[in-house]
Amino acid sequence: MNEGIGADAPLVDLDELPQWIVRDDEELLVINKPGWLVCHPSKNGPLSSLVGAVRIYTGADKLHLVARLDRETSGLVVFAKRPAVARKYQMAIQERKVRKQYLAILEGDLSEAIRVDQPIGRNRQSIVHVKNRVMEHGGGQAAETAFSPLASGGGRTLVKVEPETGRKHQIRVHAQWMGYPVTGDKLYGPDEMLYLEFVESGWTPRHETMLPLARQALHCRRYEFAFPEGPEILEAPLLADMQEFCEQAMGLSTVF
Repeated sequence: MNEGIGADAPLVDLDELPQWIVRDDEELLVINKPGWLVCHPSKNGPLSSLVGAVRIYTGADKLHLVARLDRETSGLVVFAKRPAVARKYQMAIQERKVRKQYLAILEGDLSEAIRVDQPIGRNRQSIVHVKNRVMEHGGGQAAETAFSPLASGGGRTLVKVEPETGRKHQIRVHAQWMGYPVTGDKLYGPDEMLYLEFVESGWTPRHETMLPLARQALHCRRYEFAFPEGPEILEAPLLADMQEFCEQAMGLSTVF
Protein backbone atom coordinates (compact mmCIF):
# COMPACT_ATOMS: atom_id res chain seq x y z
CA MET A 1 0.00 0.00 0.00
CA ASN A 2 2.96 2.33 0.46
CA GLU A 3 4.51 2.25 -2.98
CA GLY A 4 4.34 4.51 -6.00
CA ILE A 5 4.06 7.91 -4.33
CA GLY A 6 6.05 11.13 -4.29
CA ALA A 7 9.56 10.87 -5.70
CA ASP A 8 8.95 7.17 -6.37
CA ALA A 9 5.76 7.81 -8.34
CA PRO A 10 5.82 6.33 -11.84
CA LEU A 11 5.16 8.21 -15.05
CA VAL A 12 1.64 7.84 -16.41
CA ASP A 13 1.22 4.76 -18.58
CA LEU A 14 -0.87 5.93 -21.53
CA ASP A 15 -2.17 2.37 -21.99
CA GLU A 16 -3.54 2.51 -18.45
CA LEU A 17 -5.02 6.00 -18.63
CA PRO A 18 -8.25 4.91 -20.41
CA GLN A 19 -9.13 2.89 -17.29
CA TRP A 20 -9.28 6.17 -15.34
CA ILE A 21 -11.84 7.80 -17.65
CA VAL A 22 -15.37 8.02 -16.26
CA ARG A 23 -16.78 10.28 -18.98
CA ASP A 24 -15.56 11.29 -22.43
CA ASP A 25 -17.87 13.15 -24.82
CA GLU A 26 -18.00 16.34 -26.87
CA GLU A 27 -18.05 18.53 -23.75
CA LEU A 28 -16.08 16.87 -20.96
CA LEU A 29 -13.28 14.49 -20.15
CA VAL A 30 -13.67 13.31 -16.55
CA ILE A 31 -10.88 11.35 -14.87
CA ASN A 32 -10.79 9.27 -11.68
CA LYS A 33 -7.32 10.44 -10.68
CA PRO A 34 -5.08 8.14 -8.60
CA GLY A 35 -3.66 9.49 -5.36
CA TRP A 36 -0.02 9.50 -6.46
CA LEU A 37 -0.41 11.84 -9.42
CA VAL A 38 -0.09 15.63 -9.51
CA CYS A 39 -2.55 17.53 -11.71
CA HIS A 40 -0.35 20.29 -13.11
CA PRO A 41 2.78 19.79 -15.25
CA SER A 42 6.03 19.28 -13.39
CA LYS A 43 9.73 19.39 -14.22
CA ASN A 44 9.75 15.63 -14.79
CA GLY A 45 8.05 15.88 -18.18
CA PRO A 46 4.46 15.66 -19.45
CA LEU A 47 3.83 12.09 -18.30
CA SER A 48 4.57 13.05 -14.69
CA SER A 49 1.29 15.01 -14.46
CA LEU A 50 -2.35 14.36 -15.29
CA VAL A 51 -2.64 17.47 -17.47
CA GLY A 52 0.44 16.52 -19.48
CA ALA A 53 -0.64 12.91 -19.92
CA VAL A 54 -4.18 13.88 -20.94
CA ARG A 55 -2.86 16.32 -23.56
CA ILE A 56 -0.72 13.58 -25.10
CA TYR A 57 -3.53 11.03 -24.89
CA THR A 58 -6.17 13.30 -26.51
CA GLY A 59 -3.87 15.18 -28.89
CA ALA A 60 -5.64 18.38 -27.84
CA ASP A 61 -3.64 21.60 -27.90
CA LYS A 62 -5.60 22.99 -24.99
CA LEU A 63 -7.90 21.51 -22.36
CA HIS A 64 -9.58 23.54 -19.65
CA LEU A 65 -9.12 22.23 -16.12
CA VAL A 66 -12.47 22.88 -14.43
CA ALA A 67 -11.88 21.07 -11.14
CA ARG A 68 -8.54 19.87 -9.80
CA LEU A 69 -7.37 17.97 -6.75
CA ASP A 70 -4.33 17.97 -4.49
CA ARG A 71 -1.73 15.42 -5.51
CA GLU A 72 -2.57 12.91 -2.80
CA THR A 73 -6.35 13.24 -3.11
CA SER A 74 -7.88 10.80 -5.56
CA GLY A 75 -11.10 11.09 -7.50
CA LEU A 76 -12.87 13.42 -9.89
CA VAL A 77 -10.84 15.75 -12.08
CA VAL A 78 -12.89 17.55 -14.74
CA PHE A 79 -11.57 18.83 -18.08
CA ALA A 80 -13.72 20.90 -20.45
CA LYS A 81 -13.05 20.61 -24.16
CA ARG A 82 -14.26 24.10 -25.13
CA PRO A 83 -14.02 27.52 -23.42
CA ALA A 84 -17.82 27.93 -23.28
CA VAL A 85 -18.18 24.57 -21.54
CA ALA A 86 -15.44 25.48 -19.09
CA ARG A 87 -17.22 28.73 -18.22
CA LYS A 88 -20.49 26.88 -17.62
CA TYR A 89 -18.98 24.50 -15.07
CA GLN A 90 -16.61 27.03 -13.51
CA MET A 91 -19.46 29.50 -12.94
CA ALA A 92 -21.50 26.75 -11.29
CA ILE A 93 -18.60 26.12 -8.90
CA GLN A 94 -18.06 29.83 -8.19
CA GLU A 95 -21.77 30.39 -7.55
CA ARG A 96 -21.94 27.28 -5.31
CA LYS A 97 -24.36 25.55 -7.63
CA VAL A 98 -22.57 22.26 -7.16
CA ARG A 99 -22.70 19.77 -4.30
CA LYS A 100 -19.43 17.94 -3.68
CA GLN A 101 -19.06 14.67 -1.86
CA TYR A 102 -15.84 13.02 -0.68
CA LEU A 103 -14.97 9.79 1.08
CA ALA A 104 -12.29 9.91 3.76
CA ILE A 105 -10.79 7.60 6.35
CA LEU A 106 -10.32 9.35 9.69
CA GLU A 107 -8.23 8.34 12.68
CA GLY A 108 -10.49 7.43 15.61
CA ASP A 109 -14.06 6.22 16.02
CA LEU A 110 -16.46 8.95 14.90
CA SER A 111 -19.85 7.80 16.15
CA GLU A 112 -22.14 10.61 14.97
CA ALA A 113 -22.39 13.18 12.20
CA ILE A 114 -20.61 16.49 12.81
CA ARG A 115 -20.95 19.78 10.94
CA VAL A 116 -17.88 21.97 11.40
CA ASP A 117 -18.43 25.71 10.89
CA GLN A 118 -15.01 27.19 11.60
CA PRO A 119 -13.03 29.78 9.60
CA ILE A 120 -9.71 28.78 8.08
CA GLY A 121 -6.54 30.79 7.60
CA ARG A 122 -2.80 30.35 7.27
CA ASN A 123 -1.04 28.72 10.19
CA ARG A 124 1.73 31.24 10.82
CA GLN A 125 3.05 29.20 13.74
CA SER A 126 3.98 26.34 11.42
CA ILE A 127 7.29 26.09 9.60
CA VAL A 128 5.36 24.71 6.60
CA HIS A 129 4.24 27.78 4.66
CA VAL A 130 1.33 26.01 2.92
CA LYS A 131 -0.26 24.82 6.16
CA ASN A 132 -3.61 26.22 7.28
CA ARG A 133 -5.52 26.02 10.57
CA VAL A 134 -8.87 26.83 12.13
CA MET A 135 -8.94 30.48 13.25
CA GLU A 136 -10.92 30.22 16.48
CA HIS A 137 -10.24 33.79 17.64
CA GLY A 138 -11.10 35.79 14.55
CA GLY A 139 -9.76 36.16 11.03
CA GLY A 140 -9.61 33.60 8.26
CA GLN A 141 -12.20 32.67 5.65
CA ALA A 142 -15.58 31.16 6.43
CA ALA A 143 -15.57 27.37 5.97
CA GLU A 144 -18.17 24.69 6.61
CA THR A 145 -17.84 20.91 6.31
CA ALA A 146 -20.24 18.07 7.13
CA PHE A 147 -18.79 14.71 8.23
CA SER A 148 -21.06 11.64 8.32
CA PRO A 149 -19.73 8.27 9.54
CA LEU A 150 -20.38 5.27 7.28
CA ALA A 151 -18.46 2.45 9.00
CA SER A 152 -15.77 1.99 11.63
CA GLY A 153 -13.09 -0.59 12.30
CA GLY A 154 -9.56 -0.87 13.62
CA GLY A 155 -9.78 2.46 15.40
CA ARG A 156 -10.66 4.38 12.24
CA THR A 157 -13.83 5.62 10.54
CA LEU A 158 -14.85 5.77 6.91
CA VAL A 159 -16.85 8.97 6.46
CA LYS A 160 -18.83 10.81 3.82
CA VAL A 161 -17.69 14.42 3.64
CA GLU A 162 -19.68 17.29 2.13
CA PRO A 163 -17.83 20.62 2.06
CA GLU A 164 -20.12 23.65 1.79
CA THR A 165 -17.20 25.92 0.89
CA GLY A 166 -13.95 25.35 -0.99
CA ARG A 167 -11.09 26.60 1.14
CA LYS A 168 -7.55 25.27 0.74
CA HIS A 169 -7.10 21.99 2.64
CA GLN A 170 -10.55 22.53 4.16
CA ILE A 171 -11.49 18.91 4.81
CA ARG A 172 -8.10 18.04 6.26
CA VAL A 173 -7.98 21.17 8.47
CA HIS A 174 -11.47 20.59 9.86
CA ALA A 175 -10.76 16.89 10.41
CA GLN A 176 -7.64 17.74 12.41
CA TRP A 177 -9.52 20.37 14.40
CA MET A 178 -12.19 17.78 15.34
CA GLY A 179 -9.48 15.47 16.63
CA TYR A 180 -10.02 12.94 13.81
CA PRO A 181 -7.24 13.66 11.27
CA VAL A 182 -7.31 12.07 7.83
CA THR A 183 -5.40 8.79 7.81
CA GLY A 184 -2.03 9.08 6.07
CA ASP A 185 -1.96 12.89 6.15
CA LYS A 186 1.66 14.05 6.27
CA LEU A 187 0.84 17.70 7.00
CA TYR A 188 -2.20 17.57 9.29
CA GLY A 189 -1.49 14.19 10.85
CA PRO A 190 0.83 13.09 13.67
CA ASP A 191 3.85 15.29 12.79
CA GLU A 192 4.11 18.06 10.21
CA MET A 193 7.82 17.29 9.83
CA LEU A 194 6.73 14.20 7.90
CA TYR A 195 5.61 16.55 5.14
CA LEU A 196 8.97 18.33 4.92
CA GLU A 197 10.91 15.08 5.14
CA PHE A 198 8.79 13.64 2.35
CA VAL A 199 9.43 16.65 0.12
CA GLU A 200 13.19 16.36 0.71
CA SER A 201 13.73 12.60 0.87
CA GLY A 202 10.57 10.83 -0.29
CA TRP A 203 9.07 7.90 1.60
CA THR A 204 11.34 6.92 4.50
CA PRO A 205 11.34 4.29 7.26
CA ARG A 206 9.92 6.95 9.61
CA HIS A 207 6.97 7.47 7.28
CA GLU A 208 6.49 3.71 7.18
CA THR A 209 6.37 3.61 10.97
CA MET A 210 4.09 6.60 11.53
CA LEU A 211 1.72 6.52 8.55
CA PRO A 212 -0.42 3.49 7.64
CA LEU A 213 -1.00 4.80 4.11
CA ALA A 214 1.43 6.44 1.72
CA ARG A 215 -1.07 9.19 0.87
CA GLN A 216 -3.92 10.95 2.59
CA ALA A 217 -7.06 8.80 2.55
CA LEU A 218 -9.27 11.33 0.78
CA HIS A 219 -11.29 10.68 -2.39
CA CYS A 220 -13.53 13.02 -4.38
CA ARG A 221 -16.47 10.76 -5.20
CA ARG A 222 -19.32 12.89 -6.54
CA TYR A 223 -20.24 16.26 -8.07
CA GLU A 224 -23.86 17.27 -8.56
CA PHE A 225 -24.23 20.41 -10.68
CA ALA A 226 -27.51 22.35 -10.50
CA PHE A 227 -28.05 23.64 -14.03
CA PRO A 228 -31.27 25.32 -15.25
CA GLU A 229 -31.88 22.40 -17.62
CA GLY A 230 -31.59 19.94 -14.74
CA PRO A 231 -29.01 18.35 -12.42
CA GLU A 232 -25.86 16.76 -13.78
CA ILE A 233 -24.01 14.15 -11.72
CA LEU A 234 -20.40 12.99 -12.04
CA GLU A 235 -19.19 10.05 -9.96
CA ALA A 236 -15.90 8.23 -9.46
CA PRO A 237 -15.65 4.95 -7.51
CA LEU A 238 -13.22 4.58 -4.63
CA LEU A 239 -9.78 3.50 -5.84
CA ALA A 240 -8.04 0.25 -4.97
CA ASP A 241 -5.62 1.55 -2.31
CA MET A 242 -8.38 2.98 -0.11
CA GLN A 243 -10.66 0.01 -0.77
CA GLU A 244 -7.92 -2.42 0.25
CA PHE A 245 -7.18 -0.39 3.38
CA CYS A 246 -10.85 -0.49 4.36
CA GLU A 247 -10.87 -4.25 3.92
CA GLN A 248 -7.47 -5.19 5.33
CA ALA A 249 -6.85 -2.61 8.06
CA MET A 250 -10.43 -1.83 9.09
CA GLY A 251 -12.12 -5.17 8.47
CA LEU A 252 -14.86 -3.70 6.29
CA SER A 253 -16.37 -6.02 3.71
CA THR A 254 -18.53 -3.46 1.89
CA VAL A 255 -16.99 -1.54 -0.99
CA PHE A 256 -18.16 2.08 -0.90
